[in-house]
Amino acid sequence: MTQKWTTARMPSQAGRTAIVTGANSGLGLETAIALAAAGARVIMACRNPAKAAAALEKVRERVPNADAALMTLDLSSLASVRTFAEQFKAQHPRLDLLVNNAGILGVPLGHTADGFENHMGTNHLGHFALTGLLIDPILATPGARVITVGSLGHWRGKLDLDDLHFERTPYVPFAGYANSKQANLLFVTELARRLAAKGSGVIAAAGHPGGADTTIKPRTDTFKQRFEDAVIAPIARRWLINTAAAGALPTLYAATMPDVKPDDYWGPDGFAGLRGYPTQARRKASSKDPELARRLWEVSARLTGVSYLD
Repeated sequence: MTQKWTTARMPSQAGRTAIVTGANSGLGLETAIALAAAGARVIMACRNPAKAAAALEKVRERVPNADAALMTLDLSSLASVRTFAEQFKAQHPRLDLLVNNAGILGVPLGHTADGFENHMGTNHLGHFALTGLLIDPILATPGARVITVGSLGHWRGKLDLDDLHFERTPYVPFAGYANSKQANLLFVTELARRLAAKGSGVIAAAGHPGGADTTIKPRTDTFKQRFEDAVIAPIARRWLINTAAAGALPTLYAATMPDVKPDDYWGPDGFAGLRGYPTQARRKASSKDPELARRLWEVSARLTGVSYLD
């Protein structure tokens, strides 16, 4: 039974090493705290050192005996991704759990250090490269998992492999985010297929938070923002969306529970998947299309220069 599953029912994570990207706030921070509380060694992979240090203090406040450490990772830079992977592999012989959590939402049109549209470059291509560069310790670890955080936003994704970076399509911030989240789920589908083809027991799966009260969306000092903060946000928090801790539950379920299968997708069980407790979640058909997933993988490998599981 998955009804009303909480971290109180999480199996012990003692002896496991986990990486959580974007662990400085929101879902990532709550994921790191829960894994540390269950006994895992947690590497908090964060872009901003100051915010990361403050987050580590929060982990230690809530889990005094936490085995947690910080490592710098900027998913918008392939150079940073490579440096992170090299440093991790030099220090850690195993990787039981990689949680591809970090993400950006609704930013203006811009490009990463490598020329990718910001959402696609950070949310998908950075995690694609990170997973590939860490694949050796993942494959070498019995029972390892790669869990990627999806989003209800993927339902609005209209991924065009010939125009991933909005060079021809008019740019809309949420469209960039939705496309990257569709790409996240396609990545999970193809990763699971490739792992199975290699005879690997590594599980690639995904979870989404529903509507979650996090800081992922950029804030603006406008009347609209103040109105949302004063009127809409309290109503949403009361009736429509999860807290960050509750939003992290589907990811944690996918990361730890024994009934999780390759290419599973977990999310809240409430109305429209907005809030609630972990259950099997619905996906847009195109987010698990095997041919589209295969083609996206090939494009991602070419763009990042990271090839694996061929």
